[in-house]
Amino acid sequence: MTIHPTRDESAIRAELEAWSESIRHKDVEGVLSHFADQTVRFFLAPPLETETPLRDNLESWFRTFNGNLCYEIRQLVVTESAGLACTNSLNRITGTKQDGQKTNLWFRQTLVLRFIEERWRIIHIHESVPFYMDGTYRAAADLQPTSLG
Repeated sequence: MTIHPTRDESAIRAELEAWSESIRHKDVEGVLSHFADQTVRFFLAPPLETETPLRDNLESWFRTFNGNLCYEIRQLVVTESAGLACTNSLNRITGTKQDGQKTNLWFRQTLVLRFIEERWRIIHIHESVPFYMDGTYRAAADLQPTSLG
């Protein structure tokens, strides 16, 4: 059986691709345009809960990288109904930090979007990296999707 994406699913995927493109170019205004005014954000970096304005968060984070970023969304699953959508994916960030250190990180991401003013906008973002349950509580930042071998 072939499942064809709905118009809304296609629009959500296009929105997330445009959002990713803004991240790749460290375009703060572009990233902000994909978020609703009121959001809940659980990012990879501390603190556990943030009340930092999203603009400040993005400007600070983008400054830590030299040049553009690579930002991939893989295995994206979209569920949509009645003006709300939930997505989950495995995402990858690669780039070079200001100190020359290379970043290559896979992480899990869940987004909730709402259809607001004729567009899908992010209202909730949750990013996570698993940690080793061996007592070290060390982030498992060396993992990659099994589909990549």
